[in-house]
Parts: sequence; structure tokens; C-alpha cells
Amino acid sequence: MRPTPGMAFFTLTGTLAYLALPILGWGGIAPFFAHPARTALIIVTMALAVAAIFSGGNISSGEREDRGNRWVLAAFGVLGLLAGYVPAWNDRIGFWAIDGDTMRWIGVALYAGGGVLRLVPVFILGRRFSGLVAIQPGHTLVTTGLYGVIRHPSYLGFVVSSLGWVLAFRSGVGVILTLLMIPPLLARIRAEEALLRSQFGAEYEAYRARTWKMVPGFY
Repeated sequence: MRPTPGMAFFTLTGTLAYLALPILGWGGIAPFFAHPARTALIIVTMALAVAAIFSGGNISSGEREDRGNRWVLAAFGVLGLLAGYVPAWNDRIGFWAIDGDTMRWIGVALYAGGGVLRLVPVFILGRRFSGLVAIQPGHTLVTTGLYGVIRHPSYLGFVVSSLGWVLAFRSGVGVILTLLMIPPLLARIRAEEALLRSQFGAEYEAYRARTWKMVPGFY
């Protein structure tokens, strides 16, 4: 899908601004890039950001929106900013660090894999994917592929990539920050499913009955 210049600018500048947080947390550009795992983290982040530009996702309120769920975005914003800075700072001072370099690379792998899982559903849904809990014009259910097994693959990717990010800095505090993201994420899932149920009725109930929310066989 062809991106708009505005979306490309917003995505890339926002990503670069966010990456300034861990670089500051690690004490500057040279110290941050002194380890190849952190360099890999930046490369993966920029690659995902460039791919996201072509995904077709948006932040439109569409035809119907659950505005009461917008508090979740604020919660993610605060926790995201903390996760951007605190794990890197913890890594630099050696506070509550988990293991060593092996954990860094496990984190990078989880971050990359989770990022791909986060992004693939956006490509599948295209303009139907919004950063808000909303029904878009011409909205239809997707019930095949990833969506034939789990209903929220992008949210699963979000959790995996968030965990990978903090583990790349070996941060025990970062793991706690990731866990704190789960309650607002579950609130968003409940709001989204309620909206889809009201929009698609029996079709969505049947789909819901034969799939898992995020983890097959568990949840």
C-alpha cells in the first residue's frame, strides 16, 4: 500500500525520537553503540518502522469508536516512555541485570520476532487496522490465516516485542514494566471484542467460539 508523506514523516521521526530515550539512558551515542546487540536493536527498530509505513494502518476513529477506551493509549504512552529509558539506564549502571550477553541476544530475537508478528496483521487488515478501537468504513471480519487461530495476533506480537526490548537491556525492572502493560492491553481487547460483537453479531460470536484470544490452547 502506498504510504502518504505525512504518515511516513510521522512514523520515522517518532521512531527516531523514541530511540533517543535508550541512547540517553545508556549515556550517549558512543556508549550505546559499543555493544552489537544494542546496534542490532536499532537496526531492527528502523526496519520495522520503514515496513510499518507501507502497512496501511491508521489512527482513524472511523464510523464508530469506543472513545471510553482511549485511556489505554495514555497508559501505553507512559509505560512506553519508561520502557524506552529505564531499561537502558538500568543496563548502564548494572541495576537488577538479568544474566549476560546471551540474554541480550535472546531479547533482540524476541523483539524482532514479536515486531514482525505485531506488523503482519496490520498488513492483513490494512485500512481496517486503527490505533483506536473503531469500526472503519467497509469493515469486514478476517477469519483466515493467523486470524483463523487467534483473534489478536498483533497484541501477542506487542507483548513479545515489548518483553524482547527490555531483555535486550537485561532489565529486571523492564520486565515489570512489560507486565504492567498487560492490564490495559486486556482492557483494550475487551473493548474491541465488545465493539465487534455489536457490529457483527452472530458472525463474530461464531468466530469467537472457535478461536483463542492470543495464545492457542491457553488464552
